Parts: sequence; structure tokens; C-alpha cells
Amino acid sequence: IEVTNMELEVMKKLIRKYEPGHTRFTMQAMQAERYYRNETDILIKDNGEKKEDSDNPLRNADNRIPRNFHGLIVNQKAAYMFTSPPLFDIGNEHENEVITEALGDEYRKNCMELCVNAANASVGWIHYWADNDGAFQWAVVDSKQIIPIVSCDLKKKLLGVLRVYNEIEEESGDTYIIYEYWNEKSCWAFRRRNEDTLEEGLIYFDTFMIPDTNDFTAEYRHDFGEVPFISFPNNNMNTDDLKNIKPLIDVYDKVYSGFINDLDDIQELIFVLSGYGGTELASFLSDLKKYKTIKVDGDEGSNPGVSTLNIEIPIEARNSVLQATRKAIFEQGQGFDPQPENFGNQSGEALKFMYSLLEMKAGLTETEFQLGFARLIRAICRHQGIECKKIVQTWTRTSIKNDTEQAQICKDSVGIVSKKTILKNHPLVEDADAELKQLEKEEQETKQKADTYIGAFKASKKEDKPDDDPEDTE
Repeated sequence: IEVTNMELEVMKKLIRKYEPGHTRFTMQAMQAERYYRNETDILIKDNGEKKEDSDNPLRNADNRIPRNFHGLIVNQKAAYMFTSPPLFDIGNEHENEVITEALGDEYRKNCMELCVNAANASVGWIHYWADNDGAFQWAVVDSKQIIPIVSCDLKKKLLGVLRVYNEIEEESGDTYIIYEYWNEKSCWAFRRRNEDTLEEGLIYFDTFMIPDTNDFTAEYRHDFGEVPFISFPNNNMNTDDLKNIKPLIDVYDKVYSGFINDLDDIQELIFVLSGYGGTELASFLSDLKKYKTIKVDGDEGSNPGVSTLNIEIPIEARNSVLQATRKAIFEQGQGFDPQPENFGNQSGEALKFMYSLLEMKAGLTETEFQLGFARLIRAICRHQGIECKKIVQTWTRTSIKNDTEQAQICKDSVGIVSKKTILKNHPLVEDADAELKQLEKEEQETKQKADTYIGAFKASKKEDKPDDDPEDTE
């Protein structure tokens, strides 16, 4: 939208066009976030509907136990990919340090948050800006706030971003919906009260301070030359990580909760009385507790007595369903099942095979994230006045390894590959450059000790020689 001044009617058209579709996106993202917090559908009550076995006196328990499979699988991917976040090299050591400083101390945390957002909402977003001191800043934005406006060509260029979020005014306590429209030059801000309609309630929102004044305006010019938002799709299909496993998680929760309900109900014996002489159940329980016996009456031909009812639990069938469902969850979710029997004295190749599904999923995410990080690095370089041509990204996976086998490989590689390469792959070394410096320092200390010892030995030997030693005469 090429405008010098964003008009209210233009903004209303944008909101009417894009907000309905974004509402569906938000609902899906909220559902995935709910499952990530282990608040699955099993916890939702029946909304007043009649329970299936409500008339059965044997069915009283109503346990609702969720299992956080989605949170586990998402955290696996985030830790696998970003415990050691990607490194960037543009070919100049000093400029690399400038980029590292601009990324900041929260770089790893932001990467983790970005990955979790993408897994839950199908896409993660970051926003960058220049602060009052002119320093480059960036942060992860809640994906539910972002409505992207892209071109219709094959490149799908980002033309603008409509950011929508709620804000409570401190003075009045009213809740406002804030609309920010960003393009390659400026940002315009609007707002409306939550209870007002779009047609009547939308107004300009003077939230940006004009430099060197105390006045505020609804327009902010950023002059980055592009929309200062970067998308990080979760995969090539733009889908979240819950879609494939939600039905399986619901089945597992239902079967497991039903199993626990049966265990609770089976502990309550139902007494069946035939020909009991008492008139009230209270007297029956009192006689049973006091005398350990009860009296029953019966007419001729009747069969008086007391019996009990209980529940039979199909344990084997339920165990089979739970095991099969658990296996399917990790297969469909492309995760790593942390069952104890999966570990042991496994070789390095066996452990790699166990991570194969997770690696496939991480590879799809990495392909999309590489493009986003490249845009971020180029934005930093433009802001810092650095020429950036080629960006080399180094990604590191964090997984369980066989340290003994890895150390043996490093030992056998001495003399074949460089010392730095060996140190990079050694299980006890975290920073190869620091380890090289430490080795050089220790070698110098050892050499100094050897020189001191040799010097002291020669001096001692010289003192022990007699004055008329032939070696001392010419």
C-alpha cells in the first residue's frame, strides 16, 4: 500500500480483509499452546452433558489426567537445534564480533522462543528496530499478533505487517485493540475500544514521540528500507507440530484416564442385600462394623444373603493400546522416545539412528530458519554500515552421544586431521579455540620448567668439578 498518510478507510479495509482468516489462525495457535502447557482436551468438562455411565452405580470416579507429549516433542526439537545456537561468519573477524554484539546476550533464549513459537503457531516472527541511542535491537514477537501481507507472485515478498494486540489504559481501565501497520518506510498506529465496532470506534493512536519534542504522533518512520519483521516458518508446509499427533494424544489421555477411573471404582464394593431383616442401610453398616456379622431373614424358597459387585479391568488390552499409541505419537511427531530401554551401551551409530526422525524434522525447520537468520544478519550489517556478501551459517545439534567411542575416534585421528578439528569433536572440549590457547600455555610452562631444570643441573655439575679438571684447561 503506497500511501503518504494511512487513511482510516484504508486501514478498515485491511482489517476487514485479513482479520477473519487471522482469527482461525489464532484459534489453532492457542490450541497448540494449550497442549504445550499440558492443558489437553481431556481436562475440558462435558459442558453439562450427561456422562456415559452416570446411571451406573459402579462408575463414580472422574479422573482427567493429561500427558504432555506435545510439550516434550517441541522441547526436544528446540533443545536439539538451539542449545548451541547457529554461528555466523561473513569473512571478517572484527565484523563477526560486531554481529555477535548486536545479537546480544539473549540470542540463545530468543532462538529457543522462536522455535517453540514456530512449532505451536506454524511460524515464528521477530521484529527489529533502532532504540533512542541508535543501537540495533530485535525481539521475538507473539505469532498470534502478526498478520502478514505478501505479494501475489512466486517470491511471496513481504509487503507489510499488520500487528494486532490488546492494551489496557491505566487511567480509565478500558481495554483497547491496537493496530499497527508496518511497511518498508513507516508504521501507522490505530486503536479502538474492545466494545466498539470497527466502523465507529477506529481512531488514530498517537503513541510515537516526535524527536526533540514532547509531542506524539500516530506515524513512525523507521527508514530500514524493508518491513522490519522477519518470518521463521516451522517447515516447508507451514504446519504446526501438533496437527499430526493431537488425535493420538487425545486417545492416550482417554484410555489412561479411564484406566485410573477403573482402579478408583474397583476399590468401592457394592453390597447386594437379599432378605436383610433391617430397615435402613445405616443399621446394616452399623451391624457389620460392630458385630462383623449381619442377620438376614428369608421366606421359604428364597435365597437370602449378601454379595458384592466389582469391576473387571482388561489390563492387557489397555496396556497394548497405550503402548501402540505412545509409539505412534513419537513416530507421527518425529520425536525421540526417551524410554529407558532405548538406552544402554549403545554405539554412536545406533544413537544416531534413534535420532533419525528428529533430525528429519529439524532439517526442515533449519532450512526455513536459515533464510530468516540471513535476513536478520543483513539487517544488522546495513544498520552498522558493514558490507555483507556471503554468510556462512554453522549449525550444531545437541544430542546424546557415546563419549568413549567419540574420544577413541579423536585419539585415532591424531596425525591425520588438524589438532583444532580433533578438539572441536572431542566430548570434553566446548571451545576449541580456548582449548588450543590453554594447550599452548601448558606447553610453554612445561618448556620453561624443563629449561630451568636443565640450567640448574648444569650449574650443579659445574660446581662439582675440581679446579684442576682437565676439561677446564685449554
